[in-house]
Amino acid sequence: MAVAMLSKHKKIKLPTLGPNLSEAEAREIYRRGEEATVFALLELAQHWGASEQPTPTPATPSAMIPTFQKPAAKRGKRPGRKPGHPGAPRAERPKPTVFKAHRANVCPDCGGSLTRCRQMRTRQTVDIPAGIHVETTQHTIHRDWCQTCHKHVEAVVPDALPGSEVGNRTLVLSAWWHYGLGLTTRQIADVLNYHLGLELSRGGLTKMWRRLSGTLRPWYEQIREQALRSGVLHGDETGWRESGKTHWLWAFATVDATFYMIDRSRSASALKKFFCEEFAGTLVTDFWGPYNAVACSRRQVCLVHLLRDLKHVEQYKQPSRHWPPFAKKLRRLLGDAMRLKKNDELADESYASRRTRIDTRLDELILAPWEDSQARRLIKRLRRHRGDLFTFLDHDDVPFDNNHAERSIRPAIVMRKNQYGNRSASGAETQALLMSIYRTLQQRGHDPLTIISHAIATHLQTGQLPNLPPKLAPSG
Repeated sequence: MAVAMLSKHKKIKLPTLGPNLSEAEAREIYRRGEEATVFALLELAQHWGASEQPTPTPATPSAMIPTFQKPAAKRGKRPGRKPGHPGAPRAERPKPTVFKAHRANVCPDCGGSLTRCRQMRTRQTVDIPAGIHVETTQHTIHRDWCQTCHKHVEAVVPDALPGSEVGNRTLVLSAWWHYGLGLTTRQIADVLNYHLGLELSRGGLTKMWRRLSGTLRPWYEQIREQALRSGVLHGDETGWRESGKTHWLWAFATVDATFYMIDRSRSASALKKFFCEEFAGTLVTDFWGPYNAVACSRRQVCLVHLLRDLKHVEQYKQPSRHWPPFAKKLRRLLGDAMRLKKNDELADESYASRRTRIDTRLDELILAPWEDSQARRLIKRLRRHRGDLFTFLDHDDVPFDNNHAERSIRPAIVMRKNQYGNRSASGAETQALLMSIYRTLQQRGHDPLTIISHAIATHLQTGQLPNLPPKLAPSG
C-alpha cells in the first residue's frame, strides 16, 4: 500500500519537506487527505534515515564511526623524543658492492654539447636486486652401520624440519609475517609464489606453522614462567573469534616478555589457567572484576581508566547537580598523586607527608555522603580498590596506568582485523604461542629470523631447544 501511495503522489507537487515548512503548507498537505499525509510522513522518514547516523558511544568501535563524526585529534605533546634524550641516527652505511658511473651526453636543459670537467659527487643507494631466486639444495644422506647398536644410522639434516621440503628460514620468515607482522595467509602465499617462485598453498603454510609451534613450545612455557617471576606484570584482554564463536585473547606483559593466551572465558577461570599459584609481584590491570580473584602480593589499577569513566559519565549519563563536586575532588586527588610520582626533587620526609595526605584525602572522599547515583557507584569502586589505587607511589617500577598492556595487545588487535580470528582450537593455540615468541623477541631486540632458525637447527641436531635468549644490552 505504501508503494502504491508513493507512486500515486509522486505526480502531485507537495510543499518541500524540511525545516522551512510553514504551518500553512502543513495544513495544505493535511487538507489533501489521508494518503497525502501518509506520503509526506514516509518521505520525511526516508530523509531522516538517509541523513542521520547513530550517535557513537565510547563502546562503539572506531571503524564503525564515520570519519566526519570523529573529533579532531588533540596531541598533548610534540612528536619525537624529549629534549635531552640520545638521538637515533641511521646505522652506518654498508660498503658499496656495485659501482656505476653516470655522465650526461648533452645538456638536459638546452641539448647543447658539454665540456668534460673533473667535478663529481657520489651517492649511495640500497636496494634489493632483481636476481633473487629460490635456492634448492639436494642433501645426500649417508647411512652407516653402528657395530654397537647393530643398526643403520643417518646424519641429521639441520636445514629443515623432518619430512619438510621448505627450509627453516622460509618457515620462520613466513611465520614472522603472519604472527609477528599481521599479514594474511593469502598475502604471504602471493609474495612467496609470485615474487620468490615458491609454490606454497595457504593450507601448506598453516600446517608448517603448526609444526613450528610444536618445536618452539618450550619457549612459550619459558615466557610464562618468566612473566610469573617478574616484579611488575601488566594484564589486559580483548575479544577474539575461534570457530565463529566469541573467545578472549589475554595478554600478560613485562618489560621484556609478553605471554598471549586465547580462552573461551573472560572470567576468573581463564586467569586460573595462567596464575597457578600466588603472584609475588605487582599486578597492573584495569578494573575488570575477574582480576580481583588473582592472589598477588600487590595490585595497581589503572587510574587513566578511572579518569575515562569520569568523562564518560559527564558526556553520556546526564549526572545530577551533585556530580561536579565529586568529580572535581576525585580528579584533583588523582592529579596530585600523579604529579607526586613525577616529582624527583622532594626530600624523603616531605614525600612521606604528601603520600600520607593522599590516603587521607581518599578516605575523606569515600566516607563523604554523596547524593549522586553515579558518584555512589564510583565510591563503591574506590572502596573495593582502596589499597590498589596508589601502589605506584610506594614502588618506583610500578606505573599508574596500564598503558604497557594496551600497547602489547594492540598488535593482536591489528591482526584480528586482518585475519578474523582462528578456525580451530589448534589454530588459536598456534596463534597465541607464536605471537608470544615473536613479540618477546622483538621486545628483547633480537632478529627472529636468525634466532629461531638457529634454535631449530640446534634442536634437530641435539634434540633440545636452547633457552630463550635474554634481552640485549642497549648499544652505546
